[in-house]
Amino acid sequence: MLGDISLAYTQRIEQSVNAGFLAVQIPGLAGQVMQKTERHSHQVNIQGIIFGEDASDALKTLQTAATEGEELTFTASITDALDIQQVIIDRFKVVEDAARPGFYQYSLALMESPPLPPPAELSGFGGLDDFGLGDLGFDTDILGDLMDQVGDITDAIDQAGQLLDQLGALSNLDGLSVGGLLEPMDSLADGVSALGGQLGDALDNLLDGF
Repeated sequence: MLGDISLAYTQRIEQSVNAGFLAVQIPGLAGQVMQKTERHSHQVNIQGIIFGEDASDALKTLQTAATEGEELTFTASITDALDIQQVIIDRFKVVEDAARPGFYQYSLALMESPPLPPPAELSGFGGLDDFGLGDLGFDTDILGDLMDQVGDITDAIDQAGQLLDQLGALSNLDGLSVGGLLEPMDSLADGVSALGGQLGDALDNLLDGF
């Protein structure tokens, strides 16, 4: 059977396959090294006859199938041991002898048409799934806790800065000269404040990636 077409009067059927070897010539080696690749499609050649009252309709069915080129199922005892799921009609030839009108001799060349593998499926970031943090045992919820702690640190730095500003105001009072003593504290406060801001910005950028 070829699809739903019955090949009732088949006279000869032949199956062949190219195993897919490539001949590689090695300098200094007599002969060639045979490199195995994937096999080629199975080929099935069929010769048969069509005759009788429905010969014209049967011929038209085969001609239509060959012209449309759609994939068809194929079953025959010669291919029972092969995993051939679908074939296409690669070539079709028919001959009618004038001495025997309505009697057709045909030949079919079938080629295996294996199904394509399923398309590759990639999850986010090429299959890393959230950067793979789950696989590494890294709890992303901790980032929120870190941000809370950074907020507490920056609040403390702001309060310290306000205190230093108040001390600086006192240094400007008449008769009180402590400006020189506060200069190291001012420099330290500026550095800590800048560090806190950088830490907060870095964590913000990190969270934006999730």
